[in-house]
Amino acid sequence: MAALSAPERRGLLVILSSPSGAGKTTIARRLLAADPAIRFSVSATTRAPRPGEVDGREYHFVTRPAFEAMVERGELLEHAEVFGNLYGSPRLPIELAMADGRDTLFDIDWQGGQQIRNSALGREVVSIFILPPSMAELERRLRGRGQDSEEVIAGRMARSMAEVSHWAEYDYVLVNRDVDETEARVRHIVEVERLRRERQPWLNDFVRSLSREFEAAQ
Repeated sequence: MAALSAPERRGLLVILSSPSGAGKTTIARRLLAADPAIRFSVSATTRAPRPGEVDGREYHFVTRPAFEAMVERGELLEHAEVFGNLYGSPRLPIELAMADGRDTLFDIDWQGGQQIRNSALGREVVSIFILPPSMAELERRLRGRGQDSEEVIAGRMARSMAEVSHWAEYDYVLVNRDVDETEARVRHIVEVERLRRERQPWLNDFVRSLSREFEAAQ
């Protein structure tokens, strides 16, 4: 998927949300691998790293006082508390990417998505919600991870239904019956959104040049 060069457009903020286990993380990784014009928004969090996670890659792992200080200084574009841990998206890397014509991908829940849509950068948001094919399949995927207790799985299923209730707030909603097909649809959405007139400010000057060319030929 070819991307327009930096001077030709502003970067998008692509929000990808879904219940845990519905496939958004897999789709996000594939999208990032396929398109160098998209960067991942690495969230700050107060939760402890899981095995294999690296600070600055999956998350910026910080203490709760440090996170709260970031909120006070206005350094986070969005933030929320999930299962007792704080999560948020650092603002500066996002703004720099937008100015450079690069898109930023967010793997966040509906609360974070709502905050970004309501922010000063809300006009640049493209939001996509991924639904599971069924709740039974979602539970099967969560159990298949082999990482969580019965209590945690029950909590995640309850939270999943709360997440699903916000589906209508998103620009696009996809049912992830097949991950390859869903990934292709997400990539198509991003490509089309990049071509919107309002996201290509260079068109103003181009149309003026066409007008001058026409007048000179008369």
